[in-house]
Amino acid sequence: MKALTLPDIIARNLSVIFCGINPGLTAAVSGHHFSSPSNRFWQVIHLAGFTPIQIRPENDRSLLKYGCGLTTAVARATRRADELRTDEFVLATAALERKIVRYAPRAVAFLGKPAYSAITGMQKIHWGLQAIPFGGAAAWVIPNPSGLNRSFQSEDLVEAYRELRLGIRGRIHRT
Repeated sequence: MKALTLPDIIARNLSVIFCGINPGLTAAVSGHHFSSPSNRFWQVIHLAGFTPIQIRPENDRSLLKYGCGLTTAVARATRRADELRTDEFVLATAALERKIVRYAPRAVAFLGKPAYSAITGMQKIHWGLQAIPFGGAAAWVIPNPSGLNRSFQSEDLVEAYRELRLGIRGRIHRT
């Protein structure tokens, strides 16, 4: 039986490709990114200034017109990201890096520390702009907007995503 996946929403030369850990089952079944009612992604990117309106999950492809794309570190959908094995990240790294090189965004924003840590092998990851680019793009690590991520209130998420948006535009340089 083939694992459930979710197609990327990407194009060449975007400002940023948001890289989730992996698709949630709700998203994979619906065919639309961040479609779980508890996920705060669409609200957060709107409030952070990436989009002038809050996009509905069923209109996820419209994100491209705002210079943003979506992909995942691991293609296999799960109920919870902690169901993934570390080796799945390692096995997916080369394909993800080729994708970033091919589409050449200014930045790739990893949603949460687990994927970036597994991909790079680094244990201590800080939030924000990373010292080492990924696939030729500036690498950022920002909090995951999942409703399961109770460590971050919506306001904290908006601030982290706003920092990413300003950083991409060259208004801040922080490591």
